[in-house]
Amino acid sequence: MSCALGFDVGSKLIGVAVGNRVTASARALATVAMRNDTPDWAALDALRGEWLPEAFVVGLPLTLEGEEQPASKRARRFAEHLQQRYRVPVMLMDERHSSREAAQRFAHARAAGLKRRRDAVQIDAEAAAVILERWLHQHVEAANTLP
Repeated sequence: MSCALGFDVGSKLIGVAVGNRVTASARALATVAMRNDTPDWAALDALRGEWLPEAFVVGLPLTLEGEEQPASKRARRFAEHLQQRYRVPVMLMDERHSSREAAQRFAHARAAGLKRRRDAVQIDAEAAAVILERWLHQHVEAANTLP
């Protein structure tokens, strides 16, 4: 797989990241508006057209105990729509603590001289990068354990 897009689905914004399997790394890419549980499909179409991902990874929000919650339904619905619309494999990835890690990464980047931006927007995209990196690391580790 050369390229994958990762998503952190919220009620108002979807954070988007791009990553690849070779480096098992991802970077924050953009945020896409979500209105009435409907994403800005034109923006998603443009991102898909630009990156031509071979897979999508959607963060699945779970409780600390690993149980589904109301936000889990939104993420699952989004994943189903992605698969139907683009006919590309879609994987769900546990996203527990991804927003916290994204906020920490963002704080470190700002301390290192990153210009102040709309924090919430950047953090959503960074959370998508965290989710995608976790999936990439799992995927690469699994591939490396095969005989």
